Amino acid sequence: MTAMNLAQTAYAAPDAPTRTGRGLEYDVFARITHRLKAAAEIGGRKGRGALIKALYENRRLWTVLASDVADPDNQLPAPLRARIFYLHEFTQTHSRKVLADEATADVLIEINTAMMRGLRSDAGAGA
Repeated sequence: MTAMNLAQTAYAAPDAPTRTGRGLEYDVFARITHRLKAAAEIGGRKGRGALIKALYENRRLWTVLASDVADPDNQLPAPLRARIFYLHEFTQTHSRKVLADEATADVLIEINTAMMRGLRSDAGAGA
């Protein structure tokens, strides 16, 4: 992309709403959760590659979240930070089971969906 294209896209939609951190987090969760669902629905050999990619993206997301809540300067309450870190550990372990064909991605989808609900309800509070 050229500098001119970047400049045009930067100013293309001045009426677009400003994105909040929570809104961006929600969008990332939504995108990854959609990919997990789609890959799980395809199933079998055909969906295996998509599932592996979606699991990788999901694990990366949760690793970033764990890193963020492990930061001593994180402003979230300690109990919430601990729960998010636990979910990271669970997600990592369960993803390995999915990759080994010992489990399905359903619980990972449920966790992400619950996180999205939380982010959406907090966003309505003006955060």
